Amino acid sequence: MKLVGPEAYKLVKAEVGFRITNLDGTNRLSQIATSTMPKIYIVSLGEWPVYVGATKQRLRTRIGMKPAEGSGYYGYTFQDDGTGLMLHVWAHADAEDRNHLDVETVEAELVFLIRQAGQWPLFQTEIHFHPSAEIHRNVAQQIFGTYSRSETVR
Repeated sequence: MKLVGPEAYKLVKAEVGFRITNLDGTNRLSQIATSTMPKIYIVSLGEWPVYVGATKQRLRTRIGMKPAEGSGYYGYTFQDDGTGLMLHVWAHADAEDRNHLDVETVEAELVFLIRQAGQWPLFQTEIHFHPSAEIHRNVAQQIFGTYSRSETVR
């Protein structure tokens, strides 16, 4: 399982959903963010994950989605506490036929690691559970290791 990233962006509340901006304030997103390959994305506040997601959609589409009545999707509930919402994204570069099972499995393992560090991610609303293998747990541990453990658990 080959992941590329992370790429970092800022999230800004928009009229519908959130707007993604580059760290330099521009609206340019990378090929990873605009691709339809499977991705893991993490929203963080103060360097601590508050939401973990997996998608094959382009990130602008996913993050800016408007809740559709009866769809089961209610929109993202994360809020900026003044420390700034950050978005980090990793793409599964060698996914066969854009299969997202591996990234969903890593998503669950990441959420589990965050829980073990103190509490469920503050704005987590769902997790996709699949049987995991050592590779999924190792990738999740690598990603989790990029976040500050000294942060007060929220």
